[in-house]
Amino acid sequence: MNSSAQQPVSRIAVTPGEPAGIGPDIVVALAAEPWPVELVAVGDPDLLRARARLLGSDIEIVNFDQRTPAAPSRAGRMLVAEYPLPAPSTPGKLNVANSVYVVDTLSYACDGCRRGEFAAMLTAPVHKGIINDAGIAFTGHTEFLAQRCGVQQPVMLLVAGNLRVALVTTHLPLRDVADAISVTCLRHTTRILNAGLTRWFGISEPRITVLGLNPHAGESGHLGDEEQRIIEPVVEELRGEGLRLIGPLPADTAFTEHHLDVTDAVLAMYHDQGLPVLKHRGFGRAVNVTLGLPIIRTSVDHGTALNLAGSGRADSGSLRAALELAIAMQSHATR
Repeated sequence: MNSSAQQPVSRIAVTPGEPAGIGPDIVVALAAEPWPVELVAVGDPDLLRARARLLGSDIEIVNFDQRTPAAPSRAGRMLVAEYPLPAPSTPGKLNVANSVYVVDTLSYACDGCRRGEFAAMLTAPVHKGIINDAGIAFTGHTEFLAQRCGVQQPVMLLVAGNLRVALVTTHLPLRDVADAISVTCLRHTTRILNAGLTRWFGISEPRITVLGLNPHAGESGHLGDEEQRIIEPVVEELRGEGLRLIGPLPADTAFTEHHLDVTDAVLAMYHDQGLPVLKHRGFGRAVNVTLGLPIIRTSVDHGTALNLAGSGRADSGSLRAALELAIAMQSHATR
């Protein structure tokens, strides 16, 4: 018998995110294709049925039974772990009553991954504002999942093809960024990125380009001293541990092909230092990955797009890329 035929089929949880957004649309689009893994949508079956009808998609919705052995997903069939919506949902219209539902679906998928019931979780976009309006402290998937997993400092990594950009700080006001970058924080983030590239991406000796914080990487202290006080000492320390680090380099030149050709990932100091370049390169095909968790989590690179919900104009390319990357990461981890 072919040894590959004996390999168990992986099961991946998919959270449709904000019910009024395009999350249900793009999850329905995934179900129209066959996949070598078993996809389990975590949400309201009636919501997904209604969205499929609105989009003219003939999708069979089947209740998920965990006792049934996993099998590759068939085109036109969607397994759903049922989580009923507390209130009706209309495409494009947020309803604060459904915020708890959104968070609960994330908790179910995350906990299932931690117990080994799912090999990975794939998340469609949520609306942070409406969740906070419900009185739930929520700054994003990354922070929520880290807290759920008991992780102090997760690392956000965005992937677009062969361009990978990780962040030292994530969702902070710009005025708070410099104070948040410490020796401890930078050391931890760099180690997590290096370990993640090895474990999940199969890169045995990752080459990481570390950006400076200030223009021209501080220009020898004339434009800020964070490079001299924090970034350069950490880079030298970690090089001594065997990490292959380049920099700190100025952000305005680090993204040229000359530098990208010799790096496996770029470590940016803050959100809008690295992500505009990556999204320019691959928006609609980029993937958000949370490193530092004991589980695999990938997500889309876009928001809820309320104005597109139910219109048939939502592009599922980023969710498809996120699923493909989750499958590849799971494969690397089990080798």
